[in-house]
Amino acid sequence: MASNFNQGGSNGEGDDGAHSRPPEWADGLKQLYDSVVEEALPDSFKDLLDRLDAIDPARGKGAARDGRDTSQ
Repeated sequence: MASNFNQGGSNGEGDDGAHSRPPEWADGLKQLYDSVVEEALPDSFKDLLDRLDAIDPARGKGAARDGRDTSQ
């Protein structure tokens, strides 16, 4: 996909190394990203992480969901 935003390098137009301002949409995208990062984690996701943390690490690799050893 083509982009009108020069991400560095030579564009053949006599670029003197001056940094241009990012496109207008970049500010909006950063604000959206920051708002998502600041959102609280849903309780259902916290519960899932707690359940995953509670799994016995020894079960790990080679163990099937029903507890059978599949490492042979």
